Amino acid sequence: MKAVVYTGDNSAEYTDVDSPVVQDGQTRVGLSFCGICGSDMHAWHGHDERRVPPLVLGHEAVGRAKDGPYEGHLVAINPLMRCRTCPSCQTGDEHLCASRELIGMRVPGAFAEEVAIDSTNLTVLPEDVLLSDVALAEPLACALHTVHLGQAALSVPLPDARLVILGGGAIGLLCALAAQYYGCSEILIAETNPIRSKILEQVTQATTYNPLEGVPEAAQNCDLIIDAVGSAATRSASSALVRPGGVIVHIGLQDNLDGLDTRRITLQEITFQGSYCYRDSDFALAVDLLVNKTITGAGWTEVRAMADGPQAFMDIDEGRAWPKIILNTVP
Repeated sequence: MKAVVYTGDNSAEYTDVDSPVVQDGQTRVGLSFCGICGSDMHAWHGHDERRVPPLVLGHEAVGRAKDGPYEGHLVAINPLMRCRTCPSCQTGDEHLCASRELIGMRVPGAFAEEVAIDSTNLTVLPEDVLLSDVALAEPLACALHTVHLGQAALSVPLPDARLVILGGGAIGLLCALAAQYYGCSEILIAETNPIRSKILEQVTQATTYNPLEGVPEAAQNCDLIIDAVGSAATRSASSALVRPGGVIVHIGLQDNLDGLDTRRITLQEITFQGSYCYRDSDFALAVDLLVNKTITGAGWTEVRAMADGPQAFMDIDEGRAWPKIILNTVP
């Protein structure tokens, strides 16, 4: 079958690979769409030791089940595999399972014609759904989880909070849409790419600013910051911009360097919360919002042919792409 294969640092090829081997309890899914995630870019840059080339990346996927209990049905794929028996899995924190992993890490991912995954990771979709939009379920689940964590830690209701999002890529944009869904209306997004800034102001209710040109007064002393970049610079900005008693939720994974002002965080009792992946309930809500078109990819996603995958990685890297490129995995 055809696939986009990560072959080494800053390198990918559209080529032939072996079809997936289906294990007991798994379903073979004929894939239709798969989005390119920031973590795929992280691997493509050679910055993720867990992803060893040659490897088929990709985990934001939808398609049609070719066998198993949902044979013939359109399905959304929850790519997060876990044991389902440990205390974390039993208490609804499946994303904290010690044996968790995503497809596209140790096992082949979804930039391909087919993938094999546990049948319990599939959600059946209606036939009239806009399937390319539902490929956004995984990143939207991440964004919803981030907003849920921020809500839980805030001392004020989210609709009354001022939110600053650092980074206007797909996760930052989806965090804005998720916050809007919960009634937050005062949202600012820091973004340096003018293409993304224009798109953000068209598809969200947020105000954008370029942090390289200064930080507006409205972004300072905010209630909640979502760091969707995860760099030393954005951690430093988070530490400075959040109000005393405020909340920082850190979802970006660009680097693992310094940046946090731990003295200010301590003295001002600022909550610093990590956010990784999502609960099953977050994923279910994401699918529902996309199926019902409460949240859509209109105006900020671009669908490209799978054969264009290697070029798409380069366009994202060089800042020429929209916030989300989704590959049509049907050759």
